[in-house]
Amino acid sequence: MSLRIGDTAPNFDIETTKGKIDFHDWAKGKWVFFFSHPADYTPVCTTEMGRTSQLANEFAKRGVLPLGLSTDTVDEHLGWISDINDTQNTDLEFPIVADKGKRVAELYDMIHPGESETATVRSVFIIDPNHKIRLTMTYPMAIGRNFDEILRVIDALQFSDEHNVACPADWRPGDKVIIKPTVSNDDAAKLFPQGWDEVRPYLRFTEIK
Repeated sequence: MSLRIGDTAPNFDIETTKGKIDFHDWAKGKWVFFFSHPADYTPVCTTEMGRTSQLANEFAKRGVLPLGLSTDTVDEHLGWISDINDTQNTDLEFPIVADKGKRVAELYDMIHPGESETATVRSVFIIDPNHKIRLTMTYPMAIGRNFDEILRVIDALQFSDEHNVACPADWRPGDKVIIKPTVSNDDAAKLFPQGWDEVRPYLRFTEIK
C-alpha cells in the first residue's frame, strides 16, 4: 500500500512497550512522529532511539508524540531499551510498536525488498491531529536520520497551518515566510498588514513575529 501526503494514516491496534494501543485513539488531537527502525540491538537504531528520547522535551513542547516500530517483540524491545538508556545516556519513555507479524510495516509500506525482505527501512511519517499524513521521509538501513530536520519540518508544518503561509528552503522559526500564490494582493493586505517584499509577483516574502 502506497501512502501519500494528505492520506489518512491507517489505524491499527497492536502491542507496544507501553501496552496495547489503538493508534487513532492514542494519537487523538496530537501530532505524531511515527518512525520505523530495522531491528533491535543494532548500532544505528540504538543511536536513533536514544536521540528521540533525548529530544523528548522538544517533541512535547510541539505537541508531538513519538512512536517507534520494528518487527521485534515487546520483550526484545524492553531488553534493548536498557542498552539504549545505558549507551545513549537517556531514559526512553515513548512506546515502541512490536510488529513481529509485519502487519503494520506492510500497512505503511515500511519493508523495501531491495533493502531487506523482513526488516523495515527507516520510514518517517509526520501525522497531524486529524490523522492526516503531512510528510514522509525514507532513509536506508545504514544511514541514521537527521533529527534537526525532523524538528524543523514539524515547526514548518505547524507554522504554515497557523498562518496560512509557505516556508522557503532551509526555513527555521523566525525566518521570513512566503505568501502563497493563491492569496491575492488585496487579501494579502488584510492578512499581512505588516506588508511584504515582492521579489516577483509570485514571490512575496513577509515577516511574522
